[in-house]
Amino acid sequence: MTQQIVVLAAGKGTRMGADVPKVLLPLHEEPVIAHLLNEIKTIPQDTAPIIVVGFQEQLVKDTLGSEYIYVTQFDQKGTAHAVLSCKGTVTANNFIVLYGDMPFTSKESVEELIGLHTKNSAKISMFTSTLPNFENEYEHFIGFGRIIRDEENNIVKIQEHKDCDEDQKKITEVNPGIYMFNTEWLWKQLEKIGDHNAQHEFYLTDIVEMAIRDNQTVFSLPIPAEEIYGINTPEHLVLARKLVN
Repeated sequence: MTQQIVVLAAGKGTRMGADVPKVLLPLHEEPVIAHLLNEIKTIPQDTAPIIVVGFQEQLVKDTLGSEYIYVTQFDQKGTAHAVLSCKGTVTANNFIVLYGDMPFTSKESVEELIGLHTKNSAKISMFTSTLPNFENEYEHFIGFGRIIRDEENNIVKIQEHKDCDEDQKKITEVNPGIYMFNTEWLWKQLEKIGDHNAQHEFYLTDIVEMAIRDNQTVFSLPIPAEEIYGINTPEHLVLARKLVN
């Protein structure tokens, strides 16, 4: 079973207030994305990691160098749209999607998710993280989608925070948005959404719900909260700098 890694790094990061892509902001003398790339470089892959670029793509390429495969997302229209940009570049049977602004995702966790996905010949596998609460250092995660499970502990829905009722907001198992897909299956699902609609705005969360409708088991694996810390605001970057060992 072959595998590749896709890293999403196309966003501008408007809330950062910077004139460079947020994945290139310095985090202890290295760009944010470099921490993730250094972590995953020894994971067996069919090719070099595929990096999806967009905003100031040439600057990202010049900064990171020629050891990666670059794919351009010409319009910033959602994470599923970013992944769709890789169609034709992903050649492996399965691939995992990571984020350039989540610098603390560990090699060990990624390898564990790959193992789970491979063992089950899964169509889709994902991380979830269970928090003690949404206070203090965990307030960062309050806007994450909530994992809805049935009585048999199967994932049946991911409810985005903005759509949660008061009871659902109290659910502390959240969706970091990191998935591994069977490549052929995923392209078929994306075709059902269609890539020629007027909006081009759809997200990988949509694919989870499509898997459930397709009667596929969504396999999941817990990941520590500190590994899914994303950098979306200047305040996040300040805290991330404190978290770097």
